[in-house]
Amino acid sequence: MIDMRVDHVVYAAENDGARATAERLAAQLGVQAVDGGVHPRFGTRNVILPLMGDRYLEVVEVLDHPASDKAPFGQVVRARSESGGGWLGWVLAVDDISKQEERLGREAVVGSRHRPDGVELRWKQLGIKGLQSDPQLPFFVEWDADVPHPSGVGETSVALKSLEIAGDPDRVRDWVGVDKDYVPEGIDFDFVSPKGNPGIMSVTFETPNGPVTL
Repeated sequence: MIDMRVDHVVYAAENDGARATAERLAAQLGVQAVDGGVHPRFGTRNVILPLMGDRYLEVVEVLDHPASDKAPFGQVVRARSESGGGWLGWVLAVDDISKQEERLGREAVVGSRHRPDGVELRWKQLGIKGLQSDPQLPFFVEWDADVPHPSGVGETSVALKSLEIAGDPDRVRDWVGVDKDYVPEGIDFDFVSPKGNPGIMSVTFETPNGPVTL
């Protein structure tokens, strides 16, 4: 568990697309939205809002592409955007995703995208089907060792502060593989409405002008 940290939060595009959605969020936070590129395996593309501490906010949209109908990530993005968009999930970065593969009995899939400047990012991800069935659950990502972290695309003075999640903390701890005494470093979690519809309710960021909750 020592190698696990909150990496990014994911927001599904609203009806006018990822770029316009990202610009609205960026204006509220006081950061610059940066085009991220296409995920060919998943049939999606993203826009990045860089945050401090090697974290970022990802705004993602589905493409009119066969991959988006087959890939679970494309499916969850499409479903959330078609319902109006909004918070889709949160992501934990790990140093060795094989530990999660063994623990959960699932196999990670390989993802990649080329940034507009030509740099290729590569990673493995695991747990989208868990998110699909229970939106309070995070999924896992292991970035290739020789690629830059996505948060490095721009200067920022905004930090991820806390997540409010409708769900059951015990369910999340069991999925993540930690005991009840584990305290996430640097991020506060507030679990509400354990019997309601699960998922992220809001995310709070610390900005130079004070906290902003989206």
